[in-house]
Amino acid sequence: MTRGAGRALSYILLLVPALLAAQPLQAPQPSPGLMPNAARGKALYDRNCASCHGAALQGTEQGPPFLNRIYEPSHHGDVAFQLAVRNGVRAHHWKFGDMKPVPGLSADEVAHIVAYVRSRQRLAGIR
Repeated sequence: MTRGAGRALSYILLLVPALLAAQPLQAPQPSPGLMPNAARGKALYDRNCASCHGAALQGTEQGPPFLNRIYEPSHHGDVAFQLAVRNGVRAHHWKFGDMKPVPGLSADEVAHIVAYVRSRQRLAGIR
């Protein structure tokens, strides 16, 4: 290998981590044909989310309220919930700090949770 080719290869190898990091996150996808169920979502929410986001979605000292316009579908779409559960979230709207991933929840279960959150948001006038 020539010296120039070796440098080029070294440069490419240095870029690979940056290129991989720049790849978009793959959002978890619920099962095709799944009909998300808000009642099932409430039970899952109570077990997995309420300790930080509040039993009535009002937030706590550990996490923000979902009954806030910041979480309306046009600002935080359903896929944002899927990504947050799978990958965690860096703090960007609130003072609560970063959210860690929530292990053990499937994309289908998150879809049920989102159905519950959206139903409560609609009741609160958040559309």
